[in-house]
This record gives sequence, structure tokens and C-alpha cells, in this order.
Amino acid sequence: MAVPGRPVPEGAPRDLAESELFSVDAYLREFEAAVEEVDPEAGRVRLGRTAFYPGGGGQPHDLGTLRWADGSAPVTRVGRDQGRIWHWLDGALPDPGATVEGALDWDRRHLTMRTHTALHILCGVMWADHGVAVTGGNMDPGKGRLDFPLPSMSAEFGRQVEARINEEIARAHRILVEFVGREVADEDHALIRTAANLIPREIDPLRVIDIVGLDKQADGGTHVLSTDEVGRVRVTGTESKGKGNKRVRLEVLDTVS
Repeated sequence: MAVPGRPVPEGAPRDLAESELFSVDAYLREFEAAVEEVDPEAGRVRLGRTAFYPGGGGQPHDLGTLRWADGSAPVTRVGRDQGRIWHWLDGALPDPGATVEGALDWDRRHLTMRTHTALHILCGVMWADHGVAVTGGNMDPGKGRLDFPLPSMSAEFGRQVEARINEEIARAHRILVEFVGREVADEDHALIRTAANLIPREIDPLRVIDIVGLDKQADGGTHVLSTDEVGRVRVTGTESKGKGNKRVRLEVLDTVS
């Protein structure tokens, strides 16, 4: 078990830890890597390893820059294609085999981490207080939303949830990363906080984010080290999306008041 900025978590698959650097160290801002493949037609490259998060689970992909001996280009998109992570560049492409230096847009990544953790805190509050699992969600840096199977939802309910989220933020829960074997996860249904198990069986072990004392669930994204790093959160809306499907929207505030 380890914290998001202190690699490498016990049980992390070696190939994952060495290639998908974001999975074991969310605070890595710069890295070096070799270019393994170039796709000129699509304007993209594949690297031997990367700290750029490729998007998934509602978390958007990272942005940043790649630099090499005789050039550089902004990274405008990162994503998986047939299981491999590609980086789309705006401009020239490095040659196959070249060494590149990658630099994340750290302000954007850190805001995304804070937002993602805020959504997990919301999950923990809803699970603890109301016994409901999340049924869907999405996020952008600084704001996000989650859906829950509730019969009703009101503005007052939103205010109560906001107070509870900020209460848990202030408690400065530690946030840990661990990798858990699928057979262990199968015995702990709370690890998969979705209404349906959407995580493929072949993913083993599962990467788990543990907000100690509040929320523990399978998750592949990036998070901060402690809940107090999130800052304050505001619930910006509560909506009905149909029978038994209610939505909570939130935003992360830039400063703590």
C-alpha cells in the first residue's frame, strides 16, 4: 500500500508500474521516454512509458508538451487504442527511437486530481449516509457530476450533501493506493461502488483508491494525497434524470474560505 505520490504500491504489476507512470505516482510532472511508434497519418506517437493519463472512468485525459533534441509539440490528446496509450501532437513528430521529455500541464492535472477526489468523497458520503451506489458520472477539471438511485432530490438535500463533503474534506483523510487481487475484491462488494460491475474480469489485480475511513473503491484515475488538498467544494445543482435517477453536480473552489 502506498500514497499516490510515493511509488510503488505493493502488489502493483511491474509492467504497469514501469509503463503507466500515472498509476503509481500521480505527482510526477515530467519524465523521459523512448518513442516506440510513430503514426504520421494520425499525428500521434506511442511511448515506452508515460505520465500522461489517457482518460477513462469519467476522468479526462491530460495535456502538456513533448520535447526532443530538435523539436517540441503540444500534446493535445491522449488515449488508448487497442490497449496502447497514444499521444496526439499539434505539430512535428519525433522519430521512432528518439528520446523525448514529457511535461504535464500540471495546473490542469492537479485541479483534475482534486476534482476526482471530491467526487470520491461524494461517493463515500452517499454510501455512508444513504446506502446508495453511484450509477454514472463525468467530470472536467474543476467540476463534475454523479448520479444516484434515489427517489427524490431537492436543493436542501444538495446543501446537506455539500456540508457533509466539506466536513470530510476538513478531516484530512489520507488517500492510499493499493492493488488487490480479483478474488479478494469479489469478497468485498464495497470495492466496486457502481450499481453494476462494469470492470472486466480480466483486470486482475484491481487498482484501489482508499480514502481512509470514508471510501474505498476500484479506480484507475489520479488523486491527491489527502482530502484537505481538495479545498472546499460547492454543490451547484441537484437534478432529476428520471425515476430513481438523481444527479448531484459540484465544483471545486480555488481557495479555502
